[in-house]
Amino acid sequence: MQYPDIKQYDTFPKVLAWNAEHYPDDVAMREKEFGIWQEFTWQDYNNHVKWLALGLKELGIKEQEVIALLGDNRPEWVWGEVAAHSLRCYSMGIYQDSLHEETEYLLNFSEASVVIAEDEEQCDKLLELEDQIPSVKLIVYCDPRGMRKYKDQRLVDVRKVYELGKAIDKRSPETYLKMIAATKGDDLSILCTTSGTTSKPKLAKHHSGPFLDHCAAYLRADPKQAGDNYVSVLPLPWIMEQVYAVGQALLHRQVVNFVETQETLMSDLREIGPNFVLLAPRVWENLAAEIHSRMMDSQPLKQKLFNLGMKLAESAMEKGKKSALAELILMKALRDRLGFSNLTSAATGGAAMGPDTFKLFNLMGVPLKQLYGQTEMAGAYTIHQNNDMDYESVGVPFDNSELRIGNPDENGVGEIVARTTGMFTGYHKNQQAYDEDVRDGWMHTGDAGYIKKDNRHLVVIDRIKDLAETSNGVRFSPQYIENKLKFSPYVAEAVVLGKDKPNLTAIICIRFSIVSKWAESQGISFTNYTNLSARPEVRDLIRKAIDEVNESLPESQRVQRFMLLYKELDADDGELTRTRKVRRGVIAEKYADIIDALYDNSDSVDIDTMITFQDGSQSRIQTTLEVVKLHLDTPIMDKTEAQRRLAS
Repeated sequence: MQYPDIKQYDTFPKVLAWNAEHYPDDVAMREKEFGIWQEFTWQDYNNHVKWLALGLKELGIKEQEVIALLGDNRPEWVWGEVAAHSLRCYSMGIYQDSLHEETEYLLNFSEASVVIAEDEEQCDKLLELEDQIPSVKLIVYCDPRGMRKYKDQRLVDVRKVYELGKAIDKRSPETYLKMIAATKGDDLSILCTTSGTTSKPKLAKHHSGPFLDHCAAYLRADPKQAGDNYVSVLPLPWIMEQVYAVGQALLHRQVVNFVETQETLMSDLREIGPNFVLLAPRVWENLAAEIHSRMMDSQPLKQKLFNLGMKLAESAMEKGKKSALAELILMKALRDRLGFSNLTSAATGGAAMGPDTFKLFNLMGVPLKQLYGQTEMAGAYTIHQNNDMDYESVGVPFDNSELRIGNPDENGVGEIVARTTGMFTGYHKNQQAYDEDVRDGWMHTGDAGYIKKDNRHLVVIDRIKDLAETSNGVRFSPQYIENKLKFSPYVAEAVVLGKDKPNLTAIICIRFSIVSKWAESQGISFTNYTNLSARPEVRDLIRKAIDEVNESLPESQRVQRFMLLYKELDADDGELTRTRKVRRGVIAEKYADIIDALYDNSDSVDIDTMITFQDGSQSRIQTTLEVVKLHLDTPIMDKTEAQRRLAS
């Protein structure tokens, strides 16, 4: 099986044209629409990119302009990105659920001239901004449904752009070939948004050649084959979906499958039976919670078989083997139920995952691997390889990557510093931030970690700025404890507090889908999320889950009190990033009264606030949150005693 030489074919459109020339009839993409899988070959893929690029050029788009992409994961999104590179323009993805102000900021900051928008919903978002996005000259919409009523002159149907491109291609077939021949590997191609955990997202600058080289290194570390099926689930603006659904798919011709909706994800997965998947930790956590939930509802015999299968699998894994009996009674059926029967590789990245969740899926026979990387480094640059698994680590570096620990302490813990052949060349319009993050060619990640001496695996602890110390001198990682708490099927989100405080406390968001099912089985009445989270029976349920986690933690790092929040943490409210990382500064400011109640010996705190839903409607929340004090509450130690216990 042939693959393109990326030294010669060093841009996305060049690789695509090579694939279309050598494997024109092989399937490149599938999209499920109206319940039917529509297939697109490599020739189809190349034609749509060619017509779109030629059409946009005819409409006046010139080199080095920014073409933004706004919408859900669809073939048109990818075609638009590669078409932008064919024009020697820069592509910039915007998360489809971005609010108006986020969209406005990115379009104005990048000075985007074109937005390729998925449908009426996304066009509404743009049109409501009116003259607040003056650089936007064209809004190309892909789904014409509902668009007839709009008269804005910037709007153009993507089908009309294709027709323009087809006409040019018919008159002059060599025009597009000359265009892509002029693209170069060192061209700036991608402006990729960072997660923006502390402020507005920055735009990392990536170039086609180095990006493809990094994708090739990734494929050497975690091999894929032409024709393998991949299901694109995570948002395409995220750097890792760029790697999987665009870069790797072009290089090794994997088939990228786009699901119909997020609601049909699991049934679509079962239909495709993918060879590899990339899912965010929250998705794996949701799947783990769903497994636990189904076991709760099952008959006693099935529960016993499940527990037996897990014990057999764990015992066999400790010996480096697999249990045939566990496969027979549990694992094979469980993987089939999830659509994972054909998996040869599965990965997670973008945020930390607790070792308990990681271990669960490996026990099931899912070849789940942890990734570690940053947007600035073209995504991941470490991974677990083959059977070299370590549940606490994120694996070892790719062969094009180097990493070291900067300023390690006596335990070898310090800042993770790295460089790769695919790393970015700067932040758009922000040289100062680049100079702060990159020194002597090395990216200073801001993450704390260490390298294990026995297997050279990298262990990531937390963001350095998030590592905290209590007023008694006890150091702790909020993220580590939060991940252990989220292994419970009843806990959707947790924020552990304690910096400069006498002990650790937590704000907990219940997993409504699971807790509501549990409440119904117990005959507990409730009306909505707020009402359910305020039930004393639910507080007792979460108390037991926290007690279990506390048993696995050192005494000084146990959660002493907690409170159940009246709502879920939401990216639209600024509490989470679009990749579901907690914005701790926002939490500290927004829920200051709740945090105060956790530390001033209050028994409760009264809440009277307004929450805004995605459609813009508002609702008033009036409730009382109870402070739950755990039975392990211990007298506050002075700093000397705390340090003595830690040392021992």
